[in-house]
Amino acid sequence: MKRERLTNERLNRKWSRKHVANILGISEIFVRKIENGQRNPGLETMLKFEKLYGVSSKKLFPDLFQINFDTKRIKKRLA
Repeated sequence: MKRERLTNERLNRKWSRKHVANILGISEIFVRKIENGQRNPGLETMLKFEKLYGVSSKKLFPDLFQINFDTKRIKKRLA
């Protein structure tokens, strides 16, 4: 799942991934993978993005905050 808001925040500032990576102290490749949803940031990195862009982590990484109730698995475990 591509993280549109995260990518748009960077693009709106006309920043490259390399620039963001240098500010956050992570690799450019890791920034790309996080934006594309191929990797998830740790809590510390997530908070760095939040501070950098002034946007809550829930808005930057909505996929990490989704609640999914898998009732089928729950029912199987209770049976």
